[in-house]
Amino acid sequence: MHRILNLFCGLLLSPFLALPIFAEKPNIIFILTDDLGYGDVGILFQKHREGVQIKTPELDQMAMNGTIMNRHYCPAPICAPSRASLITGMHQGHSNVRNMQFDKAIEDNWNFANTLQKAGYYTIHLGKYGLQGWGHSPEKWAGYPTKRGFDYFYGYVRHVDGHQHYPANFWELGDNKSHQQKKQVWENNDEVSAGLNKCYTTDLWTAKAKQMIIDETKNNPTRPFFLYLAYDTPHAALQLPTVAYPDGKGVKGGLKWLGRAGKMINTAEGTIDHYRDPNYTGKGITDVAERFATSITRIDHCVGDILQTIKDLKIDKNTIVIFSSDNGPHREAYIKGKRWSPSVFQSAGTFKGSKGSSYEGGLRVPTFAWGPSRIKAGQKSNSPSQFHDWMATFCDYAGVNAPARIDGVSLVPTLNQIGKQRKGIVYVEFNNQQGLYLDGYKGLRMKTTGHAVDFEIFNTIDDEPESKNLAGTNEDFNRLQKRMKAEVLRIRMPNKHAKKSYDGELVPGLDISKKDLSNGVAVKTYLGEWDWVPEFTQMSTEASSLEKNIDLKSLPAEKNAGLLFSGYIQIPEPGDWTFHCEASGGLIFKIHNKLVIDGDYKYDGTEISTTLKLDQGIHPYRLYYKTSSNKPALSLQWEGSSVAKGLIPANALLVEGEQKR
Repeated sequence: MHRILNLFCGLLLSPFLALPIFAEKPNIIFILTDDLGYGDVGILFQKHREGVQIKTPELDQMAMNGTIMNRHYCPAPICAPSRASLITGMHQGHSNVRNMQFDKAIEDNWNFANTLQKAGYYTIHLGKYGLQGWGHSPEKWAGYPTKRGFDYFYGYVRHVDGHQHYPANFWELGDNKSHQQKKQVWENNDEVSAGLNKCYTTDLWTAKAKQMIIDETKNNPTRPFFLYLAYDTPHAALQLPTVAYPDGKGVKGGLKWLGRAGKMINTAEGTIDHYRDPNYTGKGITDVAERFATSITRIDHCVGDILQTIKDLKIDKNTIVIFSSDNGPHREAYIKGKRWSPSVFQSAGTFKGSKGSSYEGGLRVPTFAWGPSRIKAGQKSNSPSQFHDWMATFCDYAGVNAPARIDGVSLVPTLNQIGKQRKGIVYVEFNNQQGLYLDGYKGLRMKTTGHAVDFEIFNTIDDEPESKNLAGTNEDFNRLQKRMKAEVLRIRMPNKHAKKSYDGELVPGLDISKKDLSNGVAVKTYLGEWDWVPEFTQMSTEASSLEKNIDLKSLPAEKNAGLLFSGYIQIPEPGDWTFHCEASGGLIFKIHNKLVIDGDYKYDGTEISTTLKLDQGIHPYRLYYKTSSNKPALSLQWEGSSVAKGLIPANALLVEGEQKR
């Protein structure tokens, strides 16, 4: 019993972790590449393989001067769901963008841009987006970046536009009309591609990033900025730059933003799709291999250019930079008559799989964190983490508590080596593939035709190629198999637009005897004013009490306060159980790790109802409540097949041990 309770507490009720105290909020830069494999980076793998190696000296130096997140995972092995989970802080069991839902608008809710915006940051998105929704203009796109918390956007909006790296030029080598045509680039509400002749997007987004970093540092030195720079390379178009990388790097060298139509950047000259890095010419490799390697080394130059700019401006000690990739390496080339395989450079390293696969090659992405005064240099973390953790991490750096709704945990303790790292959730869901980490082991079902299908179980530290399936090898792994099957039902909510074979399964309760519990509700009180319902478990408690019911008797007289109700609900019979919540203020209701009711962002106080399939037994819950300017009010009701809608009775609300009121 204690092992199961400890697992629950480790995921949900970890001990208080103090926010790091710094004099200023750091600037935050997140750089995301498109289809860069773990094995494509020198320090991670290329330097250790035979034959022609891809050169990434700038990334190697960044990694050595920062932290290598060696087991960092994208949430799905493909573009759109990965980017959605990154922005929203929700894993693929809760995200509204799943599977192959390209161009679907991310939900209008808290995300890593609008939370940082509330924390005083100027928020910038450059490059590839693809989460805008349907339409043909910013006015029509429901999920346009400036409608999701970004103060400024410059880049490709549609997913497919990122398959051409010269937006203002026709590319005759493209394998179909879509990959040949010119593409739209939007600057906030204006389409600006007409002035981008010969602009290679890796250079374009980098030059714009440098210009904005310089301008922000000069014009708004006391305002922190958040820059999300999303490259559309080295994706399968595999187009080449126009010319060699400009001499030098930083403020006085490297790429420059000129801002003139037809000469927007200093590499907008020569011939499009032309320049090949001399590291790869005359080495006996194919045309496509030269292109692939050149595009990666170009990204490497760009990252080094940005880091040098930060150093030149003397803001490096108050800036953190994260580098990653949206999924594993691709297996195609958008060039007439050409083919590509990630095996050419062993882009997945020693791992099995690539883009589209939930084996390590498709999910484990090259990830580095750099920040001279904020992130410990020279360390390598093997703790599993995932994209949805970055939102909580950025909130932590910004000095605010993350919204209670999100799935991530702050990685600051790992990056800074300050405080205790909370255990997070690493969960994967893509088409019929499903996976998670539990007790340090990876469970993976590649063809989940039903919930009875067993997980393959791997030790990805000792067995990187996932060559030895440990499932069924002894009783410990038999028990772990059972727990994995239970846990995936406890951490996700079905989505009607991405139906799964296990959506109809009953969520199992915990293996706890009611004899070890007593009636009551644990209530913790918090004082403060928040823009959202915060993750109270990471805050100092004002008071604690044990109550009979879920109500507001413990609410203090102060105007701005919050309550966290927690414990267990005794579900008397298996079946559909509907929970109804309404409040004056904000509320978040979770059962296990499932986000059941979200009454926070733009919540108007009306009743919200959600139906779950719960097995008979004991289920942990947490209900977060924060006050508003109106008179405090909160109601949580339930309803089952043989239970009429009403307040949850006191005899169904349980807490651990023989606690006294």
